[in-house]
Amino acid sequence: MFIEVLKSKIHQVSVTDANLTYIGSVTIDEDLMDAANLIENEKVQVLNTNNGERLETYVIKGKRGSGEICLNGPAARKAAIGDVVIIISYASLDFEEAKHFKPTVIFPDTKTNKLI
Repeated sequence: MFIEVLKSKIHQVSVTDANLTYIGSVTIDEDLMDAANLIENEKVQVLNTNNGERLETYVIKGKRGSGEICLNGPAARKAAIGDVVIIISYASLDFEEAKHFKPTVIFPDTKTNKLI
């Protein structure tokens, strides 16, 4: 049996941009991606702590060291610049393996989106 478990979490970062005309996705600073063990095109959930919105999309690499968190396409309607979001991904693991799996969780500074 396989179950879905938390794989990666960027806990509370601020939205720096929203680009309605882009095809879709969330752009994330590559430093944050590396620290959270996320890869480009990985499916993620974005949870907006300001308004309760939740959405699923995929990751695009942002400029390393920029602190960029940009919601693109229709996702741009789900958050305003400055909103604080949580970005999470899951993995399907064998039940026994899942019992011992440790997710990667990071806590950036919400003012700069830089690693503390």
